[in-house]
Amino acid sequence: MKCIVTGVAGFIGSTLCEILLSQGFEVVGIDSFTGYYPRILKEKNIERLKKSSKFVFIEGNLLDLDLSTIISDNDFVFHQAAQAGVRASWGENFHIYIENNIRATQSLLEVCKKRNIKRLIFASSSSVYGDCKDIPMSENSIPAPVSPYGVSKLASEQLCYLYWKNFNVPVISLRYFTVYGPRQRPDMAFNKFITAILKDKEIIMYGDGEQTRDFTYIDDIVTANILAMSRGQDGRVYNIGGGSRVSLNNVIDMLAKITGKKPKIKQSDTQKGDMRHTFADIKRAKNELGYEPTVKLEEGLEKEYIWLKEKLRFFSRSAPSDAVMNEVKE
Repeated sequence: MKCIVTGVAGFIGSTLCEILLSQGFEVVGIDSFTGYYPRILKEKNIERLKKSSKFVFIEGNLLDLDLSTIISDNDFVFHQAAQAGVRASWGENFHIYIENNIRATQSLLEVCKKRNIKRLIFASSSSVYGDCKDIPMSENSIPAPVSPYGVSKLASEQLCYLYWKNFNVPVISLRYFTVYGPRQRPDMAFNKFITAILKDKEIIMYGDGEQTRDFTYIDDIVTANILAMSRGQDGRVYNIGGGSRVSLNNVIDMLAKITGKKPKIKQSDTQKGDMRHTFADIKRAKNELGYEPTVKLEEGLEKEYIWLKEKLRFFSRSAPSDAVMNEVKE
């Protein structure tokens, strides 16, 4: 049986693809290598995948590819591709989010409505909730995104629902809560924090550090996707969280313990679009998908720390061009 994974060179897409291949699926991976972060990092993510005889890689934008040829009857489609970044989604950049998140999702749904696919699993985000007053946030809470990125994810979710309601496309949406772990994007907090500690540099802390997040380890996110292949109800949304609510100040304390170094903190103003708190009510995912997070935060942080140390060693050994190296360092 074949699976399509969009955004396959990304953090989540590449990890998901490895598990699908290990379970015997044939996988077609699609990625356009958008310039949000260095291409060299994404290429390294799919290095092992390309060695598998069951993996086919297609480079291209979903809006430009002939998806009707790529997607066949009975395929599973994991739609991980998206333009990431809450803070980058303001102003003149918003058109990129309209193209890569909203229009790309609609284009994919248009093809899927003409195919007898098994299921389309859409990667949504806790950003759709915004500064929700409900803690924990449930799927019945009223979405009120506070960033253009969150708006684009909510619009894509609604498109998924519409194509299920009107055309019976078997689609469900998974709302990810702050995913972390090996291969995490370089713009994300844990990657930046750990890299700063390893390089003996300052950690930029936006706000007072008392903002809280429900951090979800990458393996649990992948498990939720695998479960969604055969469980859950079409047309529904599911929160996928890590099962705990932790402040950034507590995260810093954990990192000090893991690294054996005292982090250097530099306070900065709260950024527009940043949510104050997130915490997932995952009862629906537990009951209908059988989802249960298994990796505790301190354990997952240690795994990301070990991965980042090795990544920095790799780039120092391979000595890429100065321009690329500077991007990776940042």
